[in-house]
Amino acid sequence: MEPSTGSPTTTAASSDAILSYPRFLWKAVGVATDGNLVFYAWMTALTAVFLVGLNAWAHQTALGLGVTAMTDQVSWGMYIGNFTYGVGLAAGAVMMVIPAYLYHDKAMHDVVIVGEILAISAIVVCLCFVNADLGRIDRAWHLVPYIGRFHWPVSMLTWDVVVLAGYLVINLHVSGYLIYMRYLGREPDKRWYLPFVFLSILWAVSIHTVTAFLYSGLGGRHFWNSAILAPRFIVSAFVTGPAFIILALQVVRHFTKFHVGDGPFNTLMKVLRVTVLINLFLVACELFTEFYTGGAHVASATYLFFGLHGHHALVPWIWAAIAANIIAAMLFLTSDAQSRLYRIDIGCVLTLGGIWVEKGLGLIVPGFIPSTLHELVEYLPNQVEWKVSLGILALGLMVFTLGLKVAVAVFTGTMKAEA
Repeated sequence: MEPSTGSPTTTAASSDAILSYPRFLWKAVGVATDGNLVFYAWMTALTAVFLVGLNAWAHQTALGLGVTAMTDQVSWGMYIGNFTYGVGLAAGAVMMVIPAYLYHDKAMHDVVIVGEILAISAIVVCLCFVNADLGRIDRAWHLVPYIGRFHWPVSMLTWDVVVLAGYLVINLHVSGYLIYMRYLGREPDKRWYLPFVFLSILWAVSIHTVTAFLYSGLGGRHFWNSAILAPRFIVSAFVTGPAFIILALQVVRHFTKFHVGDGPFNTLMKVLRVTVLINLFLVACELFTEFYTGGAHVASATYLFFGLHGHHALVPWIWAAIAANIIAAMLFLTSDAQSRLYRIDIGCVLTLGGIWVEKGLGLIVPGFIPSTLHELVEYLPNQVEWKVSLGILALGLMVFTLGLKVAVAVFTGTMKAEA
């Protein structure tokens, strides 16, 4: 018979868990910083890129956003584009949680921790890009409730802050609790994580929906005033998330002792074969609405796809993105995870790059061109923005790598509590 709540056995177990936590953290630091030559080379490269980005960010902080290519006419650029992409990547990680917990997919349940760590890493990246776009980090206090001017629920930006912070806390709790219980060699109590898992599924949809509403709610930016902007965001998230996870699972399979079977690859491929086509269909719907109906509001779309009055900086970018997504769709539909995995890898890389352009430069920048005063001021990110962006992405990959190292060590039994 199980001990009742509050019994001496339960109290002793809880006390042991609390007392073991500092030792767990100390071991986690050791595991996360120990590895072979490949690991040290990877982390050294990421650290170097991060430090270059940190230096560029410090230069930007000292001199202001004037060192970037952004202007009064185009005030959102690469930082906000990467923020949007990162939110999609975080939301897309839920495509491992849904099969594992709603459909009881055993193979996916064994590796679902990878998706949860990806969600944490992607949210860290998003928060960094928002702070980079602020220009000065001290301005962030305006977003703190009760301290700054947190205009909730009037401002959509405050909704974005709430859902992103909430999604980060939920995934930190779920992944941290599961890893710690496995470290202790105990069965996790479903009451402590299962409700949060189902909450994270709904929350994942909300973070990208709110981000889409942040854009479509700006009445002066006609390019974003579309009812299908939120569905486009959700669908593209369900492309980038599984695509990144497929690549990450192969790295885990080849460089660690953590067992990754073919089941997760097959499930994620089924998702990709559908979502990549829906994403292309929604893009086609937007093109039809913009160009067939015509009108004064078609100028931004014309500039993006064909150029406008001699200005065509983004034209090669968007057509390259569409071509990459079409080729990726063809590769997904004609390949399988057993015999042609390399073709799927190519498709994943293409669709990650294609949607990065589509949701970044191809979405954010045209909303400002032409400006409200009908000025045509073009924008392409300059060297400072590239350095800061690559530095933040390197930081996200470091967080993802270190999180995976700890999770793999615990789930393979390499790191566990003493008897």
